[in-house]
Amino acid sequence: MPGTVIVGTQWGDEGKGRFTDYLAEESSLVVRYQGGHNAGHTIVVDGEVFKIQLVPSGVLYPHVTPVIANGVVVDPAVLLAEIDMLEAKGVSTARLRLSGNAHLIMPYHQEIDRVTERYLGKNKLGTTKRGIGPAYADKALRVGLRVQDLLDPKIFREKLDLALREKNAVLAKVYNRLPLDNDAIAAQYLAMVPRLEPLIDDSVHLVHGALERGERVLFEGAQATFLDLDHGTYPYVTSSNPVAGGVCTGAGVGPRAIDRVVGVVKAYTTRVGSGPFPTELHAGDPVGDVLVDRGHEYGTNTGRRRRPGWLDLVMIRHAVRLNSCTDIAITKLDVLAPFPELRICVAYEDEHGARYDHVPYHQSVIHKVRPVYETLPGWECEIDTATTLADLPDAARAYVARIEELAGVPVSFVGVGPARDQTLVLGG
Repeated sequence: MPGTVIVGTQWGDEGKGRFTDYLAEESSLVVRYQGGHNAGHTIVVDGEVFKIQLVPSGVLYPHVTPVIANGVVVDPAVLLAEIDMLEAKGVSTARLRLSGNAHLIMPYHQEIDRVTERYLGKNKLGTTKRGIGPAYADKALRVGLRVQDLLDPKIFREKLDLALREKNAVLAKVYNRLPLDNDAIAAQYLAMVPRLEPLIDDSVHLVHGALERGERVLFEGAQATFLDLDHGTYPYVTSSNPVAGGVCTGAGVGPRAIDRVVGVVKAYTTRVGSGPFPTELHAGDPVGDVLVDRGHEYGTNTGRRRRPGWLDLVMIRHAVRLNSCTDIAITKLDVLAPFPELRICVAYEDEHGARYDHVPYHQSVIHKVRPVYETLPGWECEIDTATTLADLPDAARAYVARIEELAGVPVSFVGVGPARDQTLVLGG
């Protein structure tokens, strides 16, 4: 069946948005299957920058139906603000659809997120404090409120009162915070219903209808493989499953509905927040500073400086496995232009000299490994005007070829700049 998944292979911020935008052109539906507004896609079209948090990237095409599926957690105020931003820029959101089974982020989720991070002190996880984790926790505890609850004020109020009874007790007795007001929250959320109701739909039915008609459906997630709740560098992860398998639960399709999985690989590595990072170039490293400056490595939503490092092919190989990637797309190759030589991590060594060609499962090992590097020549010239692979310098083509060889799957796309038209199509 004609389903394509686009997934990050590192810790997020790979630039998935630009390839999602590229592949959306040939799609009927673009479906966001997990995460919340704790991650963003930045897309540049004709010089205009779009920073999107919740609305699927395909909204920029008039023929695409963007779908926020059941696996997403939604702050309705953020969603409406994003819709207003897009409409103000001349982008129609009339086709946008929102799953009635998606869970709502509530004010108490955000408050708990904030106080918990403060309470953890030096052991904080580095969350965006947007309430994502607590919303997913309530989903698992079966006390969450869903989008469809907004359509029945009586049910919404009953569920809200039940949830706040426990949340206010925790806020007051554990964190010494004032209780949140039931009436104010109910009024705030129910006031948004007239704008939200036309968007609410059965997302599973929409997706299967398109697949059965043979239409191309593109599934996009937030974050990336190594922030996955089950397969990432736990506990420094997100609260859902960005891996390709998350599409099945997050959008309500079976594995056979997917025939292509595109893994997005930044030409180097970055990470936001806490957690292990074997190839990190620490603060003050001149190479790291250049990567941050040239790559504009600051969070789309938070503005936080990302932690930079050399490309880690141990991670990429593992991500290709976990996601069953059929091909990969390389972003930000142009950022590497100034360097006379480049490093690629091909293995890890632990403190006892043991070598790992895969990502070790044990947290005590991954925190202490040292990268084993392979050095490749740089090209020391700008490549942002390249339109084909042949336009790239020999060293740049060799870098792409080595990534392909070590990843074990073909490279189909290479990004040589931020704009939509700065994408080299190699195959696929």
